[in-house]
Amino acid sequence: MIPEERERIISEDYADLIIEYNGDFSVFEQFPDRTVQIINLQYAIVHVPVSFITQNIVYRLGYSVLPTCFGIISRSSLESSGIFRIRNIPVFNLRGQGVLIGIIDTGIDYTNPIFTYADNTTRIVSIWDQTISSGNPPPHMEYGTQFTREQINEALQSEDPFSIVPSRDEIGHGTMIAGIAGGNEVPDSNFYGVAPDAEFVVVKLKPAKKFIRDFFFIAEDAVCFQENDIFLGLIHLYEMSIALQRPIAICIALGSSQGAHDGSGTLSTFLSGIASSPGMAMVVAAGNEGNARRHFSGKVNPTTGYDTVELNVGENERGFTMELWGTSPDMYTIDILSPTGEYIPRISVGRNEHREIAFIFEATVIYIDYQMTESQSGEQLILIRFENPTSGIWRFNVYERRGLNLGFNIWLPMDGFISDDTYFIRSDPNTTILTLGNAENVLTVTAYNDADDSLYLNSSRGYTVIGRVKPEVAAPGVNIIGPTLTGGFASYTGTSVSAAHTTGIAAMLLEWAVVNNRLPAMSTVELKNLIIRGARRDIDTIYPNRDWGYGILDIFNVFDALRGGINF
Repeated sequence: MIPEERERIISEDYADLIIEYNGDFSVFEQFPDRTVQIINLQYAIVHVPVSFITQNIVYRLGYSVLPTCFGIISRSSLESSGIFRIRNIPVFNLRGQGVLIGIIDTGIDYTNPIFTYADNTTRIVSIWDQTISSGNPPPHMEYGTQFTREQINEALQSEDPFSIVPSRDEIGHGTMIAGIAGGNEVPDSNFYGVAPDAEFVVVKLKPAKKFIRDFFFIAEDAVCFQENDIFLGLIHLYEMSIALQRPIAICIALGSSQGAHDGSGTLSTFLSGIASSPGMAMVVAAGNEGNARRHFSGKVNPTTGYDTVELNVGENERGFTMELWGTSPDMYTIDILSPTGEYIPRISVGRNEHREIAFIFEATVIYIDYQMTESQSGEQLILIRFENPTSGIWRFNVYERRGLNLGFNIWLPMDGFISDDTYFIRSDPNTTILTLGNAENVLTVTAYNDADDSLYLNSSRGYTVIGRVKPEVAAPGVNIIGPTLTGGFASYTGTSVSAAHTTGIAAMLLEWAVVNNRLPAMSTVELKNLIIRGARRDIDTIYPNRDWGYGILDIFNVFDALRGGINF
């Protein structure tokens, strides 16, 4: 690419679209003044002027072309997972030696001593900072800057490290994830990284652009990333693993409530694909949406002919989106009653439709897109976007025709993208796993309190919409010690924490299987099976279930279950 084209990738004047072209370059001709980034033979990212993104973009091009918006999931544990027990057996003193830990998040505080060796050299192989433009991006990428181990070591020897490697984690989420997964042990602070001999490959994501925040009404100060940047980050980590010929455990502690929650979607499908590659362990946080009251499931009452959905909208809600996904072959329509009593009759549709609805006695504007068959899931989608919504109770009657009344689901945005005061009156805590956690081949992790073996109250619950068992396992995620941006430590809670913990264990298993040549072709699929077999289960509980999956993560039980089957 020429410099002008590279600038468009990061420019707020250009929007990013994810286009499925399948090798047909003529597809791109419909986009004016475009810059095209080819991802693979199926997908490309097309950068177009923001003026191209009109309110009816979903009607024109479909839901899947807009990048999904992702947020961060979270703001005593080693013993509970059997790590100390397994390390006390000399042949199993596994610490992640020879394994990479991949982090795609808010960056990393590379100056923290928990990420260095005893001689003050770094354990970080590289950092791809997508926010810094210097003309030195990673191979096959066209933006950001890749900082190498050598540059980081030079920075660590300097009195002003950030003058040499200016990459910072301003939020701390990525640093926390990396620290819990593989930070050096600091017994005086009761901190123990799970895989302290692993090395890191880090991607610091650039913030989502204004055009996509505006379209989905996501606040400017919300931590928000775009699907296309995560996509490229995953490709980069995969290519680093191949180039270095080392297995990699990747932690995805990001989520979104967008999508059909069935494992379809561009990024979910790609994630599932590379998770099945040898030497790859893909760990995804389930989410913290279980008790947030942001999911509704329903079926139309055959007597009345509809199901009523009541939504409480909080004060000072600037705007938000709501996605209704109807199970195929059913076809759903809605009517709307505002808190002040204004009624919008049912919109009768038989094809894709875009409507803009303005209210007479209030400032609310609602944009509705009907997608009769959404391209990736095959289900019906009704995308509803509220601008300046009136606070109070909104009522929607959902009607079904010409189908089997198989039911529908509605999701509001995840935590951080909507206020806690906007929620469904009659909510359903199940089927609240965030988007990437529904992907088939990844290991999806929920959180529990290892102090009393209780499920973390806010953990997202399974299953997927199509009944796939998610999460697969529960890991420690309540009051877990992790690093802060000030060089100290603090207590963290949430499924991001449990995913980080599990990523460290995945690194240990990759060391045993791939580095030590026990199961050299092990992928996430085989790793999942090992972890499921070794999961600790309550004799009074039926497994799998929506809360715990197959049970509590226990790496000692993983190897105990293998005894007799494999020559150690």
